[in-house]
Amino acid sequence: MTAVTGSGPDAAALRRPGRVRLGWLLVVLAVLVLVVLASVAFGSRIVGWADIAAAVGGAEETLDQAAVVKRIPRTVLAALVGAALALSGAVMQGVTRNPLADPGILGVNMGAMLAIAVGMVTVGLHTATAYIWVAIAGAALSSLFVYAVGSLGRGGATPLKIALAGAATSAALASLVVAVVLPRGDIAENFQSWRVGGVGGASWQSIGQALPFLVAGLVVCLLCARALNSLALGDELAAGLGERVALVRGIAALGAVVLCGAATAVAGPIAFVGLIVPHLCRLLVGLDHRWSLPFATLVGAALLTAADVAGRVVNRPDEIEAGIITALIGAPFFIYVVRRQKVREL
Repeated sequence: MTAVTGSGPDAAALRRPGRVRLGWLLVVLAVLVLVVLASVAFGSRIVGWADIAAAVGGAEETLDQAAVVKRIPRTVLAALVGAALALSGAVMQGVTRNPLADPGILGVNMGAMLAIAVGMVTVGLHTATAYIWVAIAGAALSSLFVYAVGSLGRGGATPLKIALAGAATSAALASLVVAVVLPRGDIAENFQSWRVGGVGGASWQSIGQALPFLVAGLVVCLLCARALNSLALGDELAAGLGERVALVRGIAALGAVVLCGAATAVAGPIAFVGLIVPHLCRLLVGLDHRWSLPFATLVGAALLTAADVAGRVVNRPDEIEAGIITALIGAPFFIYVVRRQKVREL
């Protein structure tokens, strides 16, 4: 199978000159600005620009201004979580050379979620920082388990085997989450709403507690961009070019797990952002991770923010969580990727 992160004819076809990349960068930035403005303006109430400007200045004298004040941290959190999940997915695809890699599909999100559930039930976790540390540990353990299971048998860790192992692990962990939480009626209701995945409960406090982890993961992943380009050529050639393959894989995977764990802790398990965005970015700017990773960060921020806006608008005055919107988009895309890549190895 030819992975979209590899070399060969596809790589030559997807190179982009600098002016094209710069043009797409401007387009992506413009779209991100538009969806951020839409996130502040639209919801159960449509707010005018005068009230938005007044609310940004600190005014809360009217209902519209108060709505804007509440929407600003929600918008910031949606952008941060979308960027984290998209970058995490792009790095996972680069590390595994698997076009089907995604924190949701590979069970990473669900591992973080189960760890938080166990922590809440057993030791009474209640702070965002504690959630994040526990979520990162759960995401890491789940990632290692899925990769180990996907590596069993003939042919090693093929894309389809890893995807199937991730799907099976996600289903099993989801059942364990229900088994852990259901007997605890005092936390079950709040946990059920959180497990759908969304940014409706955003606050500046939770953003501030997650931000150091998100920044650390972002820096680690972006610093691995050049090395991921070498890994795309194959392990032997990457080693011949001087890369310490196991170390690069471990560091890049750690950055992706930190991003995914922190994002899941503050927003719940939002799937498919990490699958959709990397493919789109490679079509726009080519296979060079030094370009595709920053682009994935920006496009992921725009995508999840737009999904949150759509969820608020289509069922007004009620809301549809962003995780449901991304699932509706991502599931058909996952099927498309599987068919396009002609994944047949079992």
